[in-house]
Amino acid sequence: MQTVFHLTSDDPEQQQTVLTIAENLSTDDSVEMDDIAIVAQAGGIEPLTAGGDGSDTVESLLADGFSVKACGNTLDLENLEESDLVDGVETVPSGGGELTRLQDDGYAYIRP
Repeated sequence: MQTVFHLTSDDPEQQQTVLTIAENLSTDDSVEMDDIAIVAQAGGIEPLTAGGDGSDTVESLLADGFSVKACGNTLDLENLEESDLVDGVETVPSGGGELTRLQDDGYAYIRP
């Protein structure tokens, strides 16, 4: 199975909740996961920035094999560069486009 988490909130507690739920899914022995992806856009981009609130959790998820993707449109709006992101975060042209592509590829969509 494959799941994508949509991270859009600028609330640090909500951001951490999304990351924790994704992490918990990866350790749930009752489901066999092939891939867990996180797509961040709008206010949800903060944890993907180097030194941002939650960046340590993002680093850990990347080390565990998660796919973590940042919306290029959000980077442009926030005047961020790819170099501002945690190493290993992939930039996609648009968060909405990536979510559509992943769901078309069979990913379950979760937005806590």
